[in-house]
Amino acid sequence: MIVEQDYRIKLSEIGKENKITNKAILGDLEDIGGIHSNIAGYGILDIPQTKLSWVLLDWKLKIIIRPKYSEKIKIKTWSKNAIKFYTYRDFEVYDENGQVIAIATSKWVLLDIDKEKIVKISDEVLNKYEPELEKSVFDISEIEKLQEPENYISEVEYTVKKSDIDVNNHMHNLNYLELANEALPEDVYNEQELNNVRINYKKEIKLGETVKCKYSFENNTHIIVIKSKDEKVIHAIIKLN
Repeated sequence: MIVEQDYRIKLSEIGKENKITNKAILGDLEDIGGIHSNIAGYGILDIPQTKLSWVLLDWKLKIIIRPKYSEKIKIKTWSKNAIKFYTYRDFEVYDENGQVIAIATSKWVLLDIDKEKIVKISDEVLNKYEPELEKSVFDISEIEKLQEPENYISEVEYTVKKSDIDVNNHMHNLNYLELANEALPEDVYNEQELNNVRINYKKEIKLGETVKCKYSFENNTHIIVIKSKDEKVIHAIIKLN
């Protein structure tokens, strides 16, 4: 099943040169993924009955052409087959002329909310999504793993606010991009947003926690590692280029 939805770029979604931000476009991808889950019967409103919740592990986004304020876009999404305990969801973003302007993939696991444990994705759950087994936006079977760099150039600290928290009482996954922006050098941040985004989520961040956003630059790629204040826990690794 391929699900599609039209969107118009809102004022709240734009940044430099009146173009959509990476956070905003990921927000639209998140929204249409939720629409598909609602159709399948495993959306947010179904959790009290199913006792199952999807947990995001990875984003991989490539912007080809960045749309501007008030432009219309169409997003298509589909789920893929389950591999062990996780599954992928792919996305295509089209402009008003039907041209693909962005592609993305995401990696998910299924959480039993009562046991607070990841569970195997059953055929019953998967079949409700009618996965597209042969259709992929990237020529890869799995998203590449991200590694922590050996050295860092700088770091900033951030204490999580109420406005950062989502319905699961954790920092919303899109707000990790805000932390990455805080860690970027000023000259990099002031340029156009970077068109390739990789986020690997490792450990949730909760209200009131103080984290360190550590910055490195390797192979023409900006790397931000979000760690606990004592640096014993890695919460996420983000790559931008």
